[in-house]
Amino acid sequence: MTTTTLDRPDAGHDSSEREHRLRWLVLAVIALAQLMVVLDATIVNIALPAAQRALEFSDADRQWVVTAYALAFGSLLLLGGRLSDLFGRRNTFVIGLVGFAAMSAIGGAAVNFPMLVAARAGQGVFAALLAPAALSLLATTFTRPEERARAFGIFGAVAGAGGAIGLLLGGALTEWTSWRWTFFVNLAFAAVALVGALTLMAAHRAEHRPKLDIPGTVSVSAALFSIVYGFSHAESHGWSNPATIAWLVAGGVLLAVFVVIETRVAHPLLPLRIVLDRIRGGSYLAMFLTGSGMFAVFLFLTFYLQTILMYSPIVTGVAFLPMVAGMVISATTSTGVLLPRFGPRPLITGGLLLGAAGLAVLAQLEIDSSYAPHILPGLVLLGLGMGMVFAPGMQGAITGVDPDDAGVASATVNTMQQVGGSIGTALLSTVAATAAADYVAGHAAGPQTPALAAVASYTTTFWWAAAIFVGGAIVSVFLLPAGKLPESEGEVLVAAH
Repeated sequence: MTTTTLDRPDAGHDSSEREHRLRWLVLAVIALAQLMVVLDATIVNIALPAAQRALEFSDADRQWVVTAYALAFGSLLLLGGRLSDLFGRRNTFVIGLVGFAAMSAIGGAAVNFPMLVAARAGQGVFAALLAPAALSLLATTFTRPEERARAFGIFGAVAGAGGAIGLLLGGALTEWTSWRWTFFVNLAFAAVALVGALTLMAAHRAEHRPKLDIPGTVSVSAALFSIVYGFSHAESHGWSNPATIAWLVAGGVLLAVFVVIETRVAHPLLPLRIVLDRIRGGSYLAMFLTGSGMFAVFLFLTFYLQTILMYSPIVTGVAFLPMVAGMVISATTSTGVLLPRFGPRPLITGGLLLGAAGLAVLAQLEIDSSYAPHILPGLVLLGLGMGMVFAPGMQGAITGVDPDDAGVASATVNTMQQVGGSIGTALLSTVAATAAADYVAGHAAGPQTPALAAVASYTTTFWWAAAIFVGGAIVSVFLLPAGKLPESEGEVLVAAH
């Protein structure tokens, strides 16, 4: 693909400068789309009680509003990534935007529970197209090391902070308007991103369009569905439940089948060379563990703020803003300065340890703790640490990949984060339930016992999440190689004007 060149002697220079400026507008479009996808994992959570009252569905059914999105998103990400490689990143990005907006409109207009769940599943399907296309567009647009670090810092901050922003936006919309606007707001995001995509991004065409790996697609989609569903089932029915065991075993077997298929087919869905590289493999693992631990904060600290400190939904969202600020500052500045010089290993390792320290601070919470001295320091440490993990983790996950494999490499890092979050939520929810039951069994009953048991369950999950981060830091030291990231190959993805 080429850009247009004017006849003046300095036309090439002017064209290059114009393209350089437009790159940052492309980044804004990509980041907006990523924000829409990430915040939708949490924005609906705060609106769930209001939606439940309006549509009159049961507590048992309520989890499906969250699970339907996670199942569709997590199980189809690798397919979405490969489709963006085969049919063009911009085309896939645009289809994902339009489809996500349409499903959001259906969700906001839902008149019954099945309609709401179907819309959430539809959002997950189109998010699986949108998320890997967004990251691969970023990867192939920014190739200069100094620009690349800054761009990934911004994108990583958005990806990491999206969950907290979703809590704030969900609280504001639910409190001031209606739960339906937690869906309708996506129409505004998608409209702006769509205009930007169509006017700023050049169409991408793959030089080679191999056949889609149907056996690999079916096996890995079924495997990821089984794993995500199995952990969701464990959250509500326990780890010893036969259905939980069956789904998890099936997921593991299907994943093994997928690996065997990928070693034998001519055009694999996920070429194993992508995950076997030490930089990419270490980055994928770091994103998996970060996703597992991060959900402890969003879920259990939200419970603590609303049920123990009695914060309103919007005040709860505001309480997370220092973590968002720390994440943005850390991802954009530390990554831009340190990553090009030292590579991802010290940043990812240090970020996980800093995040573990923040969780250890939050693990000290008691029933009468207050925000400024007891919660704020932990949130700031966590935000600074996660910013150091997300940006270099995402950049490391697609480094050195051929542009034609950028979509599936991007999908893999999104899959790790999504599946990690599902596993972390189920695991830590079980830990919390056990800790609460143990507290009640070991203490005399009193008026404050339920609240004390709840706090004990939350702090226990913070310790577990801290241990996950420490384990991730240790693995990162040994798995990630020392040194800088290699330079990546790019292509023109900014439309000529």
